[in-house]
Amino acid sequence: MKISAVRGMRDILPEETPLWQHLEAEIRTAFGLYGFRELRTPLVEEAQLFSRGVGEATDVVHKEMYVFQDKKGLPLALRPEATASVVRAYIEHGLYAKGGLAKLYYLGPMFRYEKPQKGRSRQFHQYGVEALGSLDPALDAEVIDLSSYLMERLGLAREGLFLRVNSIGCKGDRVRYREALREHLEPRRDELCPDCQRRLSENPMRILDCKREGCQPAIRTAPRSIDHLCPDCRAHFQEVLSHLDLLGIQYELDHTLVRGLDYYTRTVFELCSRDLGAQDALLGGGRYDDLVELLGGPPTPGVGFAGGMERLVLVLQGQLKKTEKLDVYIVPVGQEREVWRTAAWAASRLRRAGLSADVEYLGRSVRKATQAAAQLARCALFLGPEELAQGQATLKDLSSGKTVPLPLEKLSSPDELHPFFEPEENGDVKGGCGGGQG
Repeated sequence: MKISAVRGMRDILPEETPLWQHLEAEIRTAFGLYGFRELRTPLVEEAQLFSRGVGEATDVVHKEMYVFQDKKGLPLALRPEATASVVRAYIEHGLYAKGGLAKLYYLGPMFRYEKPQKGRSRQFHQYGVEALGSLDPALDAEVIDLSSYLMERLGLAREGLFLRVNSIGCKGDRVRYREALREHLEPRRDELCPDCQRRLSENPMRILDCKREGCQPAIRTAPRSIDHLCPDCRAHFQEVLSHLDLLGIQYELDHTLVRGLDYYTRTVFELCSRDLGAQDALLGGGRYDDLVELLGGPPTPGVGFAGGMERLVLVLQGQLKKTEKLDVYIVPVGQEREVWRTAAWAASRLRRAGLSADVEYLGRSVRKATQAAAQLARCALFLGPEELAQGQATLKDLSSGKTVPLPLEKLSSPDELHPFFEPEENGDVKGGCGGGQG
């Protein structure tokens, strides 16, 4: 019986991984430039971490979380998001006691049982940042600026992106706003979908996330959260917008934006792409000033964002054709055992010199092996009985066709080997092959 991957969970194949590796490297570089350090948390957490932190009434916890019991009956969950895990680690390891601002980032797989569709999987890969310890509106703007800068590094045109921003206020503001939403939506209950009818009782703010067409008329005429902000939250939001203006970041005020998780407070935002259709958000985030205390830590404000790698790949796969070729593909000529042994030894020496190398192990003809080498590598190294007798191999640049003899003794000395892979001033290569990695 053939076994396939679980629905909604896919393999990332070797021809795809160079793009993923490129994106991951750019993400790490961008986050490091802003002072964020990596934190790696477990894929499995106690289920109550997310039911308490994310919210029982959210779709993530109510419908999408993978929950199971371990052998002692403890309810566990595959992490559906990372902010709650980061905050749990922040509290558990006493990072708050070190003083100052904790600036953390993460990369890794998350799991949600939802309908698989383009750019949305049941196992998906998320990157994000969390800044814990400051209420300063400038930090909100810095986190948003980082999200924008990351997209610039990845080569996304600014005109293809747009920022949605809103404020949902503090805990007291949200109580007042939820009541205003209930008063507006209760007379329209019959117009709402079954999920939104449930949300009306549990948390009416979740209704603003609904994308079903039948719910849109009620949502479009709903009260605005910014009209229910206390003076402190109103001033905070105005400061955030002022900082965005100062940074030259254009934005759209979206009064229906509340984000899908209950821990959000004050600033919420989404950075979106015009190339993704209806599901256009590349990343999103905001403040969560009550989450640390909710999970058992001291009162600590926080702000961050998270984005999906799959969404980035969708947008960038047509623009970034990352190809990784080997430096050298070794082609043994003939069947003599000593030739094949020397080919394996040569590959080992090249690798230890910092050059990527592989060997023609399939026994194809020289012509077919050379054709394969042209697809896989920048250079081919031919080694046959005649070359072996002379203590050398033939190195061929697969782009220009230039060939030179390469003494085998050079393979044991990186300093003498690397000149064969370095370009000359006129653009030709000394040894027939440029672009060495060492």
